[in-house]
Amino acid sequence: MLKMLGVRCIVGTLPLRGLPRLQKTLASSERFLPPRRLLSQDQNPPVRSAQLKLRTRLAVALLFGGGLLGVWGYVYSEKQQKLRQQRVEQLKQVAVGQGNFSLLDHRGQRRTKQDFLGSWLLLYFGFTHCPDICPDELDKLSAVVAALDQDASLPPVQPVFITVDPERDDVAALARYVKDFHPRLIGLTGTVEEVKLAGRDYRVYASAGPKDEDGDYIVDHTILVYLITPDGLFLDYYNRMKNQDQIAESVRNHIRNYVRLDS
Repeated sequence: MLKMLGVRCIVGTLPLRGLPRLQKTLASSERFLPPRRLLSQDQNPPVRSAQLKLRTRLAVALLFGGGLLGVWGYVYSEKQQKLRQQRVEQLKQVAVGQGNFSLLDHRGQRRTKQDFLGSWLLLYFGFTHCPDICPDELDKLSAVVAALDQDASLPPVQPVFITVDPERDDVAALARYVKDFHPRLIGLTGTVEEVKLAGRDYRVYASAGPKDEDGDYIVDHTILVYLITPDGLFLDYYNRMKNQDQIAESVRNHIRNYVRLDS
């Protein structure tokens, strides 16, 4: 009796013979209900499409921007190359250091300008009896060369000293004098005419003063350090107002930016 009442409470007033039909209806309707996974998949394609479009736009923007940077870099490089080449052509027209010289070095070996092609030069004109200016300038020149030697990315710079007083500065005198400065310093001398031609080529003024009672005299001369390129061209000069750090930085920049004539 209790079991029968329980069944009646669950089913209610529904006729028992209609129960199988209701169960069949519910089962058939469940086949048409879309699973939750399918519903969530139907909502994802628009999101993925938007993300794909955004990524495509970003990729196109990056490619376009990279292309513009590449073109700009190429144009800038070509412009700088053209400017440097124009600078070299202008230097070839400068009437300084265009000639050749033939002098004796402090070891007695004949040297010409051709012997120094392929090397950067720092060139100074002076004389061994100079009381203070020449030693100071050669000390500064030596310090510049030593500083540049510390940079392994730079080629060695050759220091050169040409006398403006060949009557007193013979080979032996130069050999003694250059020992006080940079170990690579080369001293050059020659006859009066040979020295005069070398100085004239670099617009060097030199004039011997009156001799004193001991036969000693001072030579008034141009006080400049010349920077010469590996092509043998005059490129820059430095007066007494430039200190060794300024000169070293200038030479360093010239070397790094220089375009050889055969490049």
